[in-house]
Amino acid sequence: MSASPRASTVVAPQGVDSEKPRRSFFGGNRATHNNQAPVAGTYPHGGQNLTSAEAGYHPNAHGAAVGGPGAGVGGRRGGFMHDFHFGQWVKLHILDLITMAAMGAIGLGVYEADPAPSRSFPVYNTDGTIAYPQFAYPLRKNIIPIYAAALIAFFVPFVFFVLFQIRLKSLNLLLGATMGLLESLITAAVFQVFHKWLIGGLRPHFLDVCKPDVSALTQTGNGFRQIMYNRSICTGDPDQINDALESWMSGHSTAAFAGFVYLFFYFNAHLKVMADHRPAYWKMILTIAPLLGASLIAASLTVDEFHNWYDCLGGAVVGSICATIAYRKTFGALWDFRFNHIMLPRSTSLFHRQAVNNEMPTSRFSYTPQESMVQRPVVSEGGWRRDWGSAGAPGDATAMMV
Repeated sequence: MSASPRASTVVAPQGVDSEKPRRSFFGGNRATHNNQAPVAGTYPHGGQNLTSAEAGYHPNAHGAAVGGPGAGVGGRRGGFMHDFHFGQWVKLHILDLITMAAMGAIGLGVYEADPAPSRSFPVYNTDGTIAYPQFAYPLRKNIIPIYAAALIAFFVPFVFFVLFQIRLKSLNLLLGATMGLLESLITAAVFQVFHKWLIGGLRPHFLDVCKPDVSALTQTGNGFRQIMYNRSICTGDPDQINDALESWMSGHSTAAFAGFVYLFFYFNAHLKVMADHRPAYWKMILTIAPLLGASLIAASLTVDEFHNWYDCLGGAVVGSICATIAYRKTFGALWDFRFNHIMLPRSTSLFHRQAVNNEMPTSRFSYTPQESMVQRPVVSEGGWRRDWGSAGAPGDATAMMV
């Protein structure tokens, strides 16, 4: 198995215990174990192999922080903008930015379109009772408006991305995590609005919004015993009727789960809740909190009678799937604690044909012990042992022979 050209060759000094130093949450060593010295490594920087003390802090092309003086491998010394080249970053990611803009425009256009299907629905049973009382709830205001749900789904994760920069100190990592979040939200939104447009469904307050003309029921019925009708019998506001015909699937639920499931994976990766040690309980609470927030936003739609429970469930599934794919597309693993905080490399693109930082044009991640040392997470307790002899991530990632 060949290691990535980004990977460091980690060597522990003789006579020094290989266990990592204990660090406080906001950086710096609390105490060293057996007077541990900084660890040297070799890194490809400018075509030379340098020790970490010589190289200083060098985020590589995919945002991985390579060690600095006294920081050990994957240290965090160096400025937030250190070694960041905006023009190079734009060339590497401009195609993604254009694609996101195009997808956003498509999603907005479909969202504004009138519902495509012409649905039939009953109003009264033959005995005079309401046929579907579950669609006869009164129209109420959303507890959480759709624009607020979308803003919450983006800004809550983004605020934590920014706060975690207290430890990570890398604009590459901040931009990479944010782009992954946007990819999750935009993809889920486009998926959801196509379902609303082409499939749709009756909201719980549909009959209240429709305001069917009872006098027209006997003349316009169709289907068995002429008890089914279409929107032609409605006398309510056309825009409200259009919206009431687009219950499937819930946009609130889709956005909430697309943003907060992504944040769940991000918390788990950087706080190392599921790793090789027993973390503090507050880390588990913080990691689970996004799932609580997403489920509350989705469930609120059954309280204000804007959605049926299955609309919320469908949105939650779509949002979760998009978040899972977007996170795994951006980072080295979902569950493997060695690699799930490390952003995957990108050294070339359609507008940047020459590989940056002398990396291989394929930008492959080798899942070696050395790769796991390239970048540290927010906390320092989990993983990153210097005496590993295995490689490859179990379950959702595998090292390829090249």
